[in-house]
Formats: sequence, C-alpha cells, structure tokens
Amino acid sequence: MKNILKKFSVALLTTAFITSCSNKLDLFPQNDFTPDKAYSSVEGYNSVLAKIYGALSVGGNTGGGGQPDITGLDEGSQIAFIRPFFNMQELPTDEAMVTWNDQTIKDFHNLSWTSTDPFIKGMYARPIWNVALINEFIRESSDAKFAERGITGANATNIKNAVAEVRFLRAFNYWAAMDLFGKYSFLTEADAVGVTPVEKSSSELFNYIEKELKEVENLLPAAKTAVYGRVDKSAAQALLARMYLNAKTYIGTEKNTEAAAYAKKVIDAGYALTPKYSELFQADNHTKTGEIIWAINCDGLKTQGYGNTTFLAHAAAGDDYPDFGVNSGWAGYRATKGLSSKFFSGNTTTTNDKRALFTTSKFKIDPVENEIDDVSNFKNGVHVKKWTNNYTSGAKGNDITGNFVDTDFPIFRLSEMYLIYAEAVLRGGTGDNATALSYINKIRERAYGNNSGNITANSLTLQFILDERARELYWEGHRRTDLIRFDQLTTSTYVWPWKGGVMAGRAVDTKYKLFPIPAEARTVNTNLSQNTGY
Repeated sequence: MKNILKKFSVALLTTAFITSCSNKLDLFPQNDFTPDKAYSSVEGYNSVLAKIYGALSVGGNTGGGGQPDITGLDEGSQIAFIRPFFNMQELPTDEAMVTWNDQTIKDFHNLSWTSTDPFIKGMYARPIWNVALINEFIRESSDAKFAERGITGANATNIKNAVAEVRFLRAFNYWAAMDLFGKYSFLTEADAVGVTPVEKSSSELFNYIEKELKEVENLLPAAKTAVYGRVDKSAAQALLARMYLNAKTYIGTEKNTEAAAYAKKVIDAGYALTPKYSELFQADNHTKTGEIIWAINCDGLKTQGYGNTTFLAHAAAGDDYPDFGVNSGWAGYRATKGLSSKFFSGNTTTTNDKRALFTTSKFKIDPVENEIDDVSNFKNGVHVKKWTNNYTSGAKGNDITGNFVDTDFPIFRLSEMYLIYAEAVLRGGTGDNATALSYINKIRERAYGNNSGNITANSLTLQFILDERARELYWEGHRRTDLIRFDQLTTSTYVWPWKGGVMAGRAVDTKYKLFPIPAEARTVNTNLSQNTGY
C-alpha cells in the first residue's frame, strides 16, 4: 500500500472521518461526520480504510501536528504508534538510550516509570482508539448498510474483503496492548457506540486474538498477492507465530509447536532474504517484498509526522545527519555497549557482520564511545545508523526538504520467522533441528556475505538465539519482549549499562515486566484495575 496511502494525503485520509478525541482515555472517537455521511459512498469507505492503516503511521490528520487524533498529549512522541511502541519496547533494554530530558522519557531505560507517565498514557490510548475506528468500519459494512447506500457488485465485495483486513488490524492492536500492559480495555463491533469498555485479562485477550486471526487467515489474500502495505494471509500467520512463541509470558502455557508450525507456514510461502541487510531500512524498502511480509507505510509527503520512521532517522543522527538522508540531527537516541558487544568485544569496532550499522559522530572532538559515562552526552554510546532516508539509487526523498522520511517500518520479516522456528524447536516444539540450524545460517550468511559466520549444531543454544535476535532485529521493537521471554529484563541474570538507573546496571522489581494502566484511564473507566505493584 504505497498505493492506498500515497493515494491520499493525511488530510484527505480523513475528509470522511475527521476525529477530535477527548483527552480522557477509552472514549470512542467523536466524529464531525455522521456514519451516514462518512460511509455514503465507496470513496468514503476507502478513506476510512486508509485512515485505519494510516493511524499506525501518523498521530493526527494534518501531518506534522495541529489536528491530533487524541488531544492533551504530544502528537509526535506520545500518540502515534511507531514511536511510542519503539520507546516502550527498546528504551527499557540494552538496545537504546535517550539523551533528552523530555518529561519522563528517561524513566524508560531506568525501569522506573509510574502510572502517571504521559508517554505510557498515549500508548495505552492509541490501540483502543484504533479499535474503535475499526469496529465502526465493520458495523457499517453489513449487507443491510450496503443496500441502503446502493453499494453492490464488486464494490460491495471489495469492502467485505477489507473487513478481514481490519479484523487483523484490530487483533494486531490488541496484541500490542496485551504485550505491553497484559490486561486491557476491550470492545468489538457488537458493543454499542459510546459503551464503556470492559477489561480483559491477558489470557482472555490471547484467546480472542488467536480466534480472530485463525478466522481471518483464509479470508485474507494469499501470501504476496495483496497490495503492498495491506495485510495478507502471511501477516496473520506471522502474528500467530510471534504470539505463540511468547505464550508462556501471556497465558502461562508454552505453545512452541504452534509457533514453529505457523512460522513454517510463512517461510514456505515463497519469501526470500533481501541480499543486503541495510536496504531493508532505507527509503525504498517498499521494494523489498521478498523479505518484508508486512510494513507500516511511511511517506515524506503523504504521512508526515514525527512519530514514525522520521523519528527513527532524525533521533539517531547528530552532526552526521546528511549521512542519514535528513535535514537535521536530533542527537537523541543511541545504544548501550550491551548491543555492540553482541557484534564485537571491548572497544573495537571491527566485525565482518554487516548488520552492525553503527557509526561515529562528527562532533569533531572525539569518536563515539561504546561506554556511556554521561547519559546526557550524545557522544557517549553506540550510534546506530540503521534507519535512514537514503535511497539505494542515491535519489532524494519525496519530501525534498529532507524533514519527513519515506522509509517504511517492517512489522514482520522473513528472518524473524526463521528465528521463531529455531527457538521454538529448541524449546521443545515439534520441528527439525537441522532445519532450524539451516535457517539461522541463512541469516548469518546474509550478514557475513559468505559462510564464515555459520555456526554448528553445538553452538545453537537458546542464549545464542537471544543474541542473534538482537543482532538481526535491534531497533525494530522486539527487545523488551525477548528479554521478558528469557527472564532477563528485570533480573540480575543479565545487566547492561544504566539498567535500573545505575551505571553498572542492576536488577529491578519484576513489576516492570508490564507497564501500568494509566491513572487517568482508571479514573475515566472504573472497569479497569491496576497491574500488580503499581
């Protein structure tokens, strides 16, 4: 779907569905257009569908700020999807630290957040806002509604097919919420508009998401046949594989056989690794459909905002911002030595692994340092040049100013499915050990350009898989979930610089495996209870 999103500007995405949500959480979007007007034509349905997809890329309607979906919070950093999700999945880990002092942002790496944190509040609000939009789309896509509006034939069929897509997107939003918060607010299309959401436990959410994904699996387009950016059968299978791998965390029961089986379904659907790893994170990564199973589309003109990959490119850059293909560096985010040590030891910066997309800062004083002596000094720490606005051809981005970025955010890639299969088999799931090893070596052959990085069966351990996931998937929103699955996020089993707010790192309270339910959400909705320890 560079087609569906590039077809409409952010403003046009919502001509049929302009929303202005109260700063109170868990309320349905309040619409300036009634459903009869918003869905009065096929074009209206398409606009709302584009908004549903676009709500994962931008936090409002005008691009860059000014008409946020949810008021009372910062549109770029707190109510978009990609940036808050990144903050909550990466900043509490060894893979990312932030220099800035914006509100409570440093509490993430310190693992010291509270229920009043504005960044957490925004991320809690975003999925249920998206779900409310999706529920209304489903309600308005009945045969009776089509008959009222004279929508027939292929037009009606296309909208019906889109219902399977939005059901997947609803399941995806609920998965993100379950992963971050455990229990969460819950609504479906069966709930009347304006009803107060009930609370569902992690187990209840898991069962609902699993059922939805299995129901839409065969209603979605076959693998690799959907318009780019829109979901297909493989996206549903990939989310099931990911969810099953983490089932012990979510429901207390391992589902490794299911994880391996669903990962294998995706692997066997005809995907192949992109030969050059770095190109998966450049501005024309929408051409890498051999490996990317589904991505959130970002476009420098059509989805302008500071909460998507525009943030990932700018925030990692300093004075070297031209190398990132953007017009400025925000000197904000870098990684700890915990990440770089997965590639090389000590203070060396030599490795044959081409996934080590680290760079030095052009501050003209000192090279970048692996060690972080001063959290507020951007020169300290490993600078990550993974996300850029560079085209492989050398072309400029769609936004000629270099402010907003074209690079899409891959949600599922083939290499993750390889890693899921291997880990699930190692954890006792039904599968083949030799196949698992071959999948890991495929990833490493791409990384090294040959078989010099290949491993033997004796080296394929669970800890190796965790480290390999860091090497392959860093800064893609996986690390917190991975460390929880291996019981290394809060414990002393593994510490990294500044874990728990001290330079040497330390264990923290196990309550930080989950984020708290925001205090304001509980004030507005008395159906909600707090997570243990908060």
